[in-house]
Amino acid sequence: MEYKGVSMLTAALEENGRICQINPMGMSGKCILGNIYIGKVKNIVKNIHAAFVEIADGQMCYYSMDEKELPVFASPGKHEKVKPGDELVVQVAREGMKTKLPYVTGNLNFTGHYLVLTSHRRELGFSGKLTKAEKQQFRQLLEEYMPLNAGIIVRTNCRGAKAEEILKELEELKERYEMVLQKGSSRVCFSLLEESIPEYMQILQNVYTQNLEEIVTDDRNLYERISQYARTAFPENTAIRLYEDKLLPLYKLYSLESVLEHALHERVWLKSGGFLVIQQTEAFVCIDVNTGKYTSNKEMEETFRKMNQEAAAEIAVQLRLRNLSGIILIDFINMKDQNHKKELLENLQAYLNRDPVKGTVVDMTSLNIVEVTRKKVRRPLQEEMRELIKEAFL
Repeated sequence: MEYKGVSMLTAALEENGRICQINPMGMSGKCILGNIYIGKVKNIVKNIHAAFVEIADGQMCYYSMDEKELPVFASPGKHEKVKPGDELVVQVAREGMKTKLPYVTGNLNFTGHYLVLTSHRRELGFSGKLTKAEKQQFRQLLEEYMPLNAGIIVRTNCRGAKAEEILKELEELKERYEMVLQKGSSRVCFSLLEESIPEYMQILQNVYTQNLEEIVTDDRNLYERISQYARTAFPENTAIRLYEDKLLPLYKLYSLESVLEHALHERVWLKSGGFLVIQQTEAFVCIDVNTGKYTSNKEMEETFRKMNQEAAAEIAVQLRLRNLSGIILIDFINMKDQNHKKELLENLQAYLNRDPVKGTVVDMTSLNIVEVTRKKVRRPLQEEMRELIKEAFL
C-alpha cells in the first residue's frame, strides 16, 4: 500500500466489518523478532541484574539475569554463571522500542500454528482461551509425547484440529529445537542459528482460525506462499483469494489509509458523542475518557456507566490497532456505584481477551484510574510508521 509517498507491505484483520489490527512492514517483511543467534556477553550490570549481549557486529541487546534457568552456552564446558565473554544461544523475544534495546532470552521458543515448544518451561501449558474439557483432551493426547528437554504450550488454534496434525507439528518443532542445539555447539559467534519466518507469516500464524472466513491478497507471490501454508494450518473452508482488480487497489477497498490515519491521531470519537484521548509517553500509555457531545436525559450515574462501557470496548480495539503495550492507565469517568465499577473491569477484561496479545486488567486505584498491562512484543504502530517513513527517505 502507499501512505504519504511510502510503499509498504501491510497486513490487516477485519472483524465484524471493522479493521481491528493493522501491521505496516518494510517491503521485505523481515524483522529480527524470533531469530536465534549465538551472542556474546559484552558486560554485566549487577545493580539491574542484567547483561548486554551482542548478537551481530554492533547490534546490542538486553538480557535479564533473572531467568530461572541458564541459557545454552555455545562455548564448550561452560555451565556456570554468565560472565563477560561467554557465548550464549539466545532468541530475540521483543523488538527494540524507542531508546530501549531489543530483548533477548535464553528461553528458546519454537512457534507452530497449534503448539509452542519452549526450552525453559518443561511442562504442558495451555492457552487461557481453551475450556477445561479441551485442556483435558489435549493433555491426554500430548502427555506421552512430551520431550525431556522442553515444554509444550497448546495454542487456541488446536481447537478443532485433527490429532495427527497436532502430533506432526510437534515432531517438526522438536526437530527444529534439536537442530538449533546442534548448530549452537559448532557455529562461530554471531551466527544466525534459526531465522524467523517473514513478519507477514508470523501475523498469519497468530490469527485465530476458528472463525476465519477468507484471506485476501493482491500479491501473487504472497498468494502462493499463503496458499501453501494454509493447506496445513487453516480449516478446509477458509478461502484464499487473489485480488486482481487494477482499478480499485485492495488497500483502498478496505480504506486502510483512513484506518492508519485515524490510528495515529490522539483523539478517538465514540458513537455516543464522547471521545478518548490516547497519549504515549516514555514510561506508559495514558487514556482519558471524556463525555464530549454526549447528551442523555437519564440520571448522571447511568449516563457515566453507559459511557464507560462504550469506552471500554473501544479502548480494547485501539490498544490492538495501535499495538500499545506495557503499562496502560485509563481515566474512566468517575462512578460511585461499586457494582458499576466491578462490571466495568470485568467487561474490559472480556474485551481484552479477544486480542491474541495478552492484556490484563490489574485494578482500579483509589483515584479511579484503571491499571492495565499488555504484553510487549512489537513496536507501537506510531513508532513503526515513523521508522518506515524515515527509512524510505534516507
